[in-house]
Order: sequence, then C-alpha cells, then structure tokens
Amino acid sequence: MVTGHQTPPFFKRGLPLPARATIFLSISLSLLVADLRLNYLETLRQALTVLSYPLQIAAATPAEFVSNTATYFSGLASLKRENQRLQAQQLAMAEKLLFAEQLQQENATLRGLLKVNRAIGLRTIAAEIVFSARDPFSRKVILDKGSLQDIEPGSPVVDPQGLIGQVTRVFPLHAEVTLLSDKEQAIPVIVERSGLRAVMFGSGNGLLELKFLAANAEVKPGDRILTSGLDGLFAPGLPVATVLKVTRDSAESFARILCKPIASVERSGAVLVLSRTDPAPQRPADDRDEASRRASAGRIRNRVSQAFPEPVAADSAPAASASAPQAATMAPQAAASAPTPAPLASAPAASAPVAVQSTPRAAASNPAPKGD
Repeated sequence: MVTGHQTPPFFKRGLPLPARATIFLSISLSLLVADLRLNYLETLRQALTVLSYPLQIAAATPAEFVSNTATYFSGLASLKRENQRLQAQQLAMAEKLLFAEQLQQENATLRGLLKVNRAIGLRTIAAEIVFSARDPFSRKVILDKGSLQDIEPGSPVVDPQGLIGQVTRVFPLHAEVTLLSDKEQAIPVIVERSGLRAVMFGSGNGLLELKFLAANAEVKPGDRILTSGLDGLFAPGLPVATVLKVTRDSAESFARILCKPIASVERSGAVLVLSRTDPAPQRPADDRDEASRRASAGRIRNRVSQAFPEPVAADSAPAASASAPQAATMAPQAAASAPTPAPLASAPAASAPVAVQSTPRAAASNPAPKGD
C-alpha cells in the first residue's frame, strides 16, 4: 500500500440515497408481485404468526384485563338498574292484569245476570252484596238496596248460576238475605230427573239437605234440584243444588241426602232480586182463632142443651117444675161468680153445657122450700 494514497470518492461513499431507495423499492415491488402470483411466502407468514402469537397474547393481556374489569363493573351496574326497572314494570303490569281479570269476571257475572233476567221474564232488581251479617252462626248477607227500591220480604235472590237465598228483612236502604246454607232456611224443591217433591233445608256448613224423604226415595248422586214454585214465592225451575251423597239405612225411615249448592252461595257479589210470582199467601189461623172457634162452638152447644133439656122421670116432674124458677135464679149467680177463662183456654167453654144440664137434675133431687 502506497503511503499517502487516498480512496476515490465514489468507493468511499457508496451509492447515493436515491439510488438505494429506488433499488429497495424495486425489490419490494418484485417480492409483492411474486408473492401475489406464486404465494411462496404464505408458509413463512403462517410460521411467523404461530411463533409470534404467545408474544401477542402476553402483550395484550394487561390491556385486556383492564378493559374487561371496567366492562364487568359497568355491566353490573347497568344490569342492576335494568332489573329494578323490570321489577317496577312487572308490578304495574300485575296490577293491571288483576284489574283486567276482575273486570272480566264482573263482566261475565253481569252478562249472566242479564241472561237470567231475560230467561225468567219477571221483574228483577239488580243489587250487590256489601257485607255479611254480624252473627257468626248464621248465613246472612246485606244488600245495597232496600224498600226504597221496591224490594219486598220473601223475594228470592239469584246469581248467574242459580238461587242463593231469600230476602228476610227489608230496611229503607238495605235488605237482609238469608242464604240457602242457613239452618233456618227451607224452600220447596223438586228433583229434576224423577219429579219428586221435597223440602230443602240448610245445614249451616255450606251444604244443603233434603229431609223427610223415604229411605227408598228415587234420588241418586248427581241429580239436579230445582225450585217447585208451590209456595208462590220462588219461581219454578230455579237451579238450587246437586245431590252430593245419599245415605240409606234400613233402621231409619228417612234417607239422609246431602246436596251441594249450584250457585256461588258464599262467594256471590252481584245478584238479582226477583219479584214474587203470586201474591203472598194468607197467614193460617193461629191458636187464638182456634180457641175462639171452640168457645163459640161451646156456646152453641150450651144454647142447644138449654133449648132441648134431657127428659126426667114422671114422679119428679112436679118438683122439677117447682124448682125451675129457683134453678134459673141460681144459674146467673153461678155464672157471675165463676172466674173468667183465659182467651186461649177452651175447657171452660166446653164444660159450660154440662154445668147447665146438671142444674135441673140438682133442682129435681132437692125439693124447693115452701114459699110463704
């Protein structure tokens, strides 16, 4: 090497930057075109992707953890708010649903009452049960209508299914209804299948009972019981009950027949009060009228015995005729001194003729004293 010799500038600096950029760009474009046409770098690319995947996961894990944590807490708060909103909406919809079901049930009840009104063809008064009676041992309810709405005692009360009771007391603005299940309630009925007439009584426990039917009566479980209309208060053909159980005992004269009411006796709300089919029957004669009749019959027998006295013996005729004025005088005194009988007692009136008849005999046996 020659001392002091210097390298020419071309070899010392190499290719200029524009030339190198042009070369590299040409090589890159050539590789891209070759890869596009031949796909020779696909295998290399997949291998590099597999080798670099763990590094990508390790690099993305902290950021992904922070992002997932923020998303979890924000989603938890959002779900809590959404849950509260849905619960409030559910309560509102449940209230609306209950109200709609109540309206639907009330609508069905009113439609049933309207159908009953058209089928019966009687004058009816719509009423509503407001509360039950205070007596816990009776089955009575109070209606919101009274005598001002022309409700009369004894009128039957029905719901869309059938008969539920009878009006027993009427006030100006309210009316008391005794239900069929009350122990003191009794109505004339008829068995629909056999036509057998009977009387239905309440048992006090929600059931009804057919009493005083023979043990061999033609009644079986499932028979429908209807009103007979014999009393003039209940329209004939109103559904009353269905026979639930029939107990026949050869040792007893009557069968025990339990029935289940057809109507909603204990659960009715809206009802119809029916008018009477016939005028109210006359009240039968009581004991006072019977006592008066017996007393009148006793007075008639007394007059008959006085008009036709019993015949006496011939030998005692003069004495009897002599003592007749005295007996006639003593009879009013005895009648005046006798105590007045009670109106209901019929025995004194019946014994009056015997006393009068015995007066002539006593006078005939006891000769009258001689006059002055």
